[in-house]
Amino acid sequence: MFELLGDKSAQATDEANTVMALETRLAKSSMTQVEQRDPNAVYHKMGLAELNALTPGYSWDRYFAGIGIADPGDINVGQLEFFKEVGSMMTTVPLNDWQAYLRWQLINATASKLSSPFVNEDFRFNGTILGGAKELRPRWKRVLQATDSDLGEALGQLYVARAFGPEAKARAQTMIANLKAALRDRLTALDWISEDTRKQALRKLDAIVVKVGYPDKWRDYSSLAVDGSYLQNDLQASEFEFERNLKKIGKPIDHSEWGITTPTVDAYYNPNFNEIVFPAGILQPPFFDPKADDALNYGAIGSIIGHELTHGFDDQGRQFDADGNLKNWWTAEDEKNYNARAALIDKQYSDYVAIETLHINGKLTMGENIADLGGLKIAYLALQKALEGKSRPEKIDGFTPEQRFFLAFAQSWRRSTRPEMVRQLIVTDPHSPARFRVLGPISNMPEFLMAFGCEGDSSMARPEALRVKIW
Repeated sequence: MFELLGDKSAQATDEANTVMALETRLAKSSMTQVEQRDPNAVYHKMGLAELNALTPGYSWDRYFAGIGIADPGDINVGQLEFFKEVGSMMTTVPLNDWQAYLRWQLINATASKLSSPFVNEDFRFNGTILGGAKELRPRWKRVLQATDSDLGEALGQLYVARAFGPEAKARAQTMIANLKAALRDRLTALDWISEDTRKQALRKLDAIVVKVGYPDKWRDYSSLAVDGSYLQNDLQASEFEFERNLKKIGKPIDHSEWGITTPTVDAYYNPNFNEIVFPAGILQPPFFDPKADDALNYGAIGSIIGHELTHGFDDQGRQFDADGNLKNWWTAEDEKNYNARAALIDKQYSDYVAIETLHINGKLTMGENIADLGGLKIAYLALQKALEGKSRPEKIDGFTPEQRFFLAFAQSWRRSTRPEMVRQLIVTDPHSPARFRVLGPISNMPEFLMAFGCEGDSSMARPEALRVKIW
């Protein structure tokens, strides 16, 4: 990259080594991904004076003045040791090293929006060496992704008009209500939590806000200039978003805002808002089809709805209360019981070999694994509730509703991932590889064995004494 900027080979090598040395120093002062999963470990509220004292080599007053914020108010410093190291580096690292580092940061952030030599080199390293990809995605797909990133809610309006009608939204809302009812039944019936904890858990469940399809009000992009080159437009969009976020400081929280664009094939739970969000992009086949039978929809999108609901009660989400505050609402005994059950999830997934000799990190993936198991259990119960009082559905393609439920769940996680990407994700991604997001949950569910007539010692089942039961 430095050579593409015009630097001689020897100089570019020296600059690359400088960048690597600085990045390594910063990395060594950073918390691990597992450590960062503890909400209390990354919460250190302080004022501007305290922040300046933390990094004596850097003036935060000048920084905030430079971005137009006279009084930022209280600040959460997620990683104390990292910022201490940054402060130290400000007084010990030569200016020339910082200049090389900042040049690199700029070119690395913009390479995919520049001319072909930069785009191709960026893909060669990030796409091929790190990810195993064999060819660069077509230009139209890359531009569409950039449009979604920079103008997501404008694109979302066009997407909804074409791909997400009122029938689909109503069916999805009904399913979510059924999933919440199923989780309420589970919370009511659990025998390992006390009544005090149960009461708080039910209060939190009832308070969960549900967002489906698209925002109630669309973002206004009228002040965003789209009048330059591809790169200029992208930078202007970044500046627009930066300024939009700065304007929130000191204002009431806008709970109607979405943290994901409408066409995105994903969903999320936000513990600070205590909300679950399902954009129109994921409410499409193969995850969701308003014309399909209940078994298919509950197995695919139902398990995802249950997954997001369970995030409110996973090892991280359970530390936030019904109002989104980081507050412990568990009795000591109930917390002990929870952690013992979560440790079984850790052990189960840590035993899985993802590729070669590389195991899944059960502690890094714990929250997602708990949500996968809880989501599938809740979705199965919700399917049974949906079938109550109705005549038994006929088999479809020779499969019962219960079998179709598990087949739809498995099919929704079909993936083809190259070995290089698997290795990268194992050390960076809080989600388990897709294969184990299927095998892990079903191996804990006797309902799966019953659906397919498997014996208790089936390779698809964990020994009964080791089956994990949380939610």
